[in-house]
Formats: sequence, C-alpha cells, structure tokens
Amino acid sequence: MAKKPEYRQELIDPSGKLPPRDTDLEEVVLGACMLEKDAYMNVCDILVPDSFYDPVNQKIFQAITTLGFNQRPIDMMTVTEQLRHDGTLEEVGGAIHITELTARVYSAANVEYHARIIAQKYLARRLISFTADIGTKAFDESNDVNDLLQEAEGQLFDISQTQLKREVTQIDPVINLALEQIQTAANNESGLSGLQTGYTDLDRMTSGWQNSDLIIIAARPAMGKTAFVLSMAKNMAVDFNTPIAIFTLEMANVQLVKRLISNVADLEGEKIKSGQLSPEEWDRLNSRLRNVYSAPLYLDETPGLSITELRTKARRLVREKGVRLIMIDYLQLMNATGMKLGSREQEVSTISRSLKALAKELNIPIIALSQLNRSTETRDDKRPVLSDLRESGAIEQDADIVCFIHRPEYYTKSSEDAEGHDIRGLAQLIVAKHRSGAVGDVKLRFVSKYAKFENWDEGYNVMQETLSEAPMKLGSKMNADDNNSAAPSPFGFGLQPGTMPDIMPGPGDQGIPF
Repeated sequence: MAKKPEYRQELIDPSGKLPPRDTDLEEVVLGACMLEKDAYMNVCDILVPDSFYDPVNQKIFQAITTLGFNQRPIDMMTVTEQLRHDGTLEEVGGAIHITELTARVYSAANVEYHARIIAQKYLARRLISFTADIGTKAFDESNDVNDLLQEAEGQLFDISQTQLKREVTQIDPVINLALEQIQTAANNESGLSGLQTGYTDLDRMTSGWQNSDLIIIAARPAMGKTAFVLSMAKNMAVDFNTPIAIFTLEMANVQLVKRLISNVADLEGEKIKSGQLSPEEWDRLNSRLRNVYSAPLYLDETPGLSITELRTKARRLVREKGVRLIMIDYLQLMNATGMKLGSREQEVSTISRSLKALAKELNIPIIALSQLNRSTETRDDKRPVLSDLRESGAIEQDADIVCFIHRPEYYTKSSEDAEGHDIRGLAQLIVAKHRSGAVGDVKLRFVSKYAKFENWDEGYNVMQETLSEAPMKLGSKMNADDNNSAAPSPFGFGLQPGTMPDIMPGPGDQGIPF
C-alpha cells in the first residue's frame, strides 16, 4: 500500500506558527460525503479542493467533485474508482484509506457546519499568504504605493469571491446542458428559453430573462423605473407564479406594496394613501388582492445594502424559497462595505462586477435599476444612450442587457410626436445592449395614475372608457350608501370602506412574503 504523504508545511508564519488547519475535520467531511447521499450537495457551495490543507484530502475531494458534477452517485466504491481513473488512488493511500475515512463518521448531520470551519481556515491561510506578499512588496521602495494599493484591493476582492470560482470544464457536459435548454424551449408553448415577463415584445426580443444574466434598467428620475420592475414583478410572481425577490433600498416595504396595490387593483395612488375608496373600489381591491396574498414575492428593505449582505441573503432566498429572479432598486444606493476603494466610481464598478458574479453563481437573472446622469437633459435628443449610465462605465461592460426607459410625452408635453403619431402614454423600453441577441425598442403603455406598465396593445382605451363612466355610477351608489349607518366590509373581516388593510405587518430586513 502506498504511504500517505505528509501534511504540507508551507505558509509558516515568521513567528514559527503553523497555518490554520484541521485535518481531522477534513477527513470527517470527506467520509460524510461518501456515506450520506445529500452531504456533498450541502458542502459543494462552501468548499473547493484547495479548501483542504492536506494534499491527500484535496485529491479525494476533487474526485468527489467530479462525481457530483456529472451527477453520479458518491460513495466509497465510486470515489475509489474515480481516483483510480484519475491516476491518484495510490497517492492518497489506496482503497484502504478511503474505507478508513468512512469508518470515522458516525453521522453526517453536522457536515455543513464542519465544512464552514474548513472554509474559514482556508480563507485564513489565503489572507496570511496575501498579507505576507503585500507586506514584502510594501518594504520594497521601488514599488509604487498607489499601484500596490490597486493590486491589494484586487487580490482581497478575489479572496472574498472564493466561493464564486469555478474550475475549467471540458465542453461535453456543457454541450449537453445547452441541448437540454434548447429542448426545453422547444417544448415550451411560449417558445421562450428564459423567464417570461408578461411583456410580449420584450419576451420575443430576449426569449425571456436568461439565467446568469445581469440586466440593467436605467432611466432619469420620473421615468418610472420602480413602476416598471414592480409591474414586471406582478406579472411574473402573480400571473406566472415565478418566485421573485425585490431588494428595495429607496422605499420601505409598505410603500412598495401600496404601489403594488395601486397597480393590481387599478386604483389611484392618492386614493390608496388616503383610504378614501368607494364600495365598488373596495370590492375591486378585495377581489384582485386575493391572488397577491399567496404570490411568491419576497421583499427586503435593508437601507445601504452591501454586496456582501446581498450575496448572503440571495443565496438563502434561492436555496430556501426557490427564488428565480432578483431585482434591486437601485444599484447606486448599494455599497461595498469592507473594501477600501479610491472613489465612488471604483465602488460602483466593484458592485457591478459582484452582481454579475452573483448572477452566475446562483444561475438566475439579476435585474438592477440604475440612474442616468444629466447629459440627456442638455441634449435636443432626449433618448438615453449607453454613455449616460451614471458613475461607472463598468456597468455597461458587466451587464448582459442594458435597457433604458424613455417616455417622449414627458419631454414634449404634447400628445403627438413630430410625425404626428399619438404618443399619449407611450413608454419606449430601449434595449441598447444585448450580449446574446438583438437590440431595439419595445413599445409599452405607461398608465401614470396607476403607476403601471402594460403591453402597448392591451386595450387600455376600453378600460379608460369604462373608468370615464364610473364617476356617475359610483356617485349614485355612494349616495345610496350614505343612508346606511354602516356599510358592509368588502374584506369580510371587520374593515369598513375608507380603512386601509394592514397588508404588510411591519418592516423588516429579512424579506417578507405576501
């Protein structure tokens, strides 16, 4: 039997200390992965082969990772066979050592906790190596300090992204995955390979929001950025039952939900704020909110959210709630806490790059709203362009799709454009960058009093005619109701017209389903 190699001894501190490690825990985790069916799935997002201090354990975990990637069973026999296939079985001590690893494990119940200890020690070793290297370079006066700071920031950021790194992959499994996605799209009645937004022309152009894409939606203030993503979230979560998470850094949860109520129930925002609704409006509110109560829509209102906090919460939402898309309102309100960056532009660049990395890690689309600079206000042509993105050109580089919201009516103050076309309510969603598809304009209709976006051809005129007749009908019924001492509650649990229900029981930062 081959002799098991000794533990490596590099990274010894100048004081003579050995680097942080726990080889006993490493062996326990390896044994658990070979004994329990779900153990590897619990640790695969936490550990990489380099997380293990002992080179023997690194090779064994590499074999386990290969099996897991190919969706093959992971047990003592398959790991032994994989090591034999890799040509490293004798290097790790042979089949006898693999058997010894499984014999050391009594339960895999705490495997995730053990894995996090190993990961922490791995990060500590990387930090020791990082600080030693930077310290050595700092003593060398021939190095430019500013360049050294940039290098240090980059390396430290890479260390913080440890769990986001992926190994190189041979093309065969990737081809199979691509074919599966093509077949799924072919079997889908809508013909879309991504998540359906409810906006027909947009879905046709993008084939739906694609997994791992970073989508930037930008506009000047008052163009309706929040209204657009809220309308889209309603379409996706309520109409298509797609789990959505919204991180709102600008509004409180209850404010956002009131805007959603206005959107869903076709009620003016001022009426929602005042609660002055007619019985018919209460009935409409009650009937249309029934589906919203059970919708897989999750909110988080943490102010000044850092990219680290977002990453932690996003992982939990995807794992526990099955969230398939994340929206952030908006990017410039985030921060890169813990990173010493030279300027706000560098910070926004770091946030943008981190969002793209997070989208790839979780394999879901991430939509981030962004502000535009004031360049559009000084031009005759008010249509936004990519150079108008505020604070960082990195946003344009990192994004897979960049969309602008432009409402010509806002600038012309007229019902027609120069060619005489009716532009009342017209909102153009300008797809200015599309990494894997076409660019162009999508026509939508913006209904300002309900703060909602619709497909351009959804028949808003019919709804408008219906609403124009409503005052007469509502007025007569309200007069009749005035004769009653108490109107019946349209909600059926004691609320009277003119009283707003407490849809959101209280603000919090844990993401509230409703």
